[in-house]
Amino acid sequence: MQTKALAPEYQGALTKMSVNASLTDVLAEGVRHLEQAERSGSQEEVARTGLAVAEAHRRLGQVEEADRAWKASYRAARSAGATGAMAWALWSGGTLARQRGSLRLAFRLLGLAAELGKQGGDVVARGYSLAGLAETGRIQGDYATVATLHEQLLSEARARGEARHTVWALEGIAQIHRNTGRLDSALAMFEEAAALAGGADDRRGRAWALRGIADIVSLRDGGTERALALLSEAEVTCREMKLSSALAYNHKMRANVLFRAGRYEEAREVYEQALGEFRAMTEPRGEALAALGLVKARARLGRDRAATAADLDELRGRLSRIGLLNAREMVERAYAELGVERAGDDGDGVPAPARSDAPRISGRPAPTSSAAHEEAPVR
Repeated sequence: MQTKALAPEYQGALTKMSVNASLTDVLAEGVRHLEQAERSGSQEEVARTGLAVAEAHRRLGQVEEADRAWKASYRAARSAGATGAMAWALWSGGTLARQRGSLRLAFRLLGLAAELGKQGGDVVARGYSLAGLAETGRIQGDYATVATLHEQLLSEARARGEARHTVWALEGIAQIHRNTGRLDSALAMFEEAAALAGGADDRRGRAWALRGIADIVSLRDGGTERALALLSEAEVTCREMKLSSALAYNHKMRANVLFRAGRYEEAREVYEQALGEFRAMTEPRGEALAALGLVKARARLGRDRAATAADLDELRGRLSRIGLLNAREMVERAYAELGVERAGDDGDGVPAPARSDAPRISGRPAPTSSAAHEEAPVR
């Protein structure tokens, strides 16, 4: 039996806040209760209310404020000797690091969070931290290493009836299937996730699932109008809940759908919109992926071939520095697709990270993915 979706990251005085609460409301309540906790002198309450403040800032794209808030939450938790609260603060910090494109730091912080969750007996904190590790590896393109962990977390979430975590795991596995060419099973999982999220009143999870469905409907079936309608439905939720990152990824997917349909001018406009949104929240991975789409759209509209090659060279280096294992192949595919050759040295100077950067969950590093795909977070 799946329960209604809960938000375990809203703690202390904020435990009754809905998973669907507007992030601006969460932030306002969090700041109010944090100030009360600071006056009371309870360091554990400072840590737990501060966590909600950190998460609201992060999801609103306010990365500097989020960085200060999670660190303050961790310091308060450590001062109180609250191991579970320390784990949650590190989870928030690791999730922020992934959002900012610092994947090595994300692995380190999330690994520490999982260990502290285990030490403190906080099963949910440990589960969220392991999920964060799995998601970071998936975003990096390390599917073979993290696929088993995704399946394990899905099984555990189903057994405990945790609807929100079940939705997350389904969407993650669906994304792996999509990126490895198993479009039918990916669609089935995204549709199951959307139905489950709807039944559990998890609007954020449903918005991400609709994005996944739209992607496959467009890619597999050429269903442009249906895909755009699904994205419009998801966009309503993103705007109402102030989900800045989800909204930017929604717009980038809209541009992808338009590009696949040959509507290059419309795609160019939406890629530019998404690019601006990613820049505003300092999300380098999303910014680079939107920029790649924009390069392709401009090329289809007649941009000079030499300028296109130079743009791809720059992106090749930028994506590699972020740490996406399949980044070079993504750009190589664009060179081939657009019929251009590398203009010269991309100025990278840094090789693509070795697979050992990722946690060896399966006991060995995985081989490089045979296909290049983009990835979006779902939390």
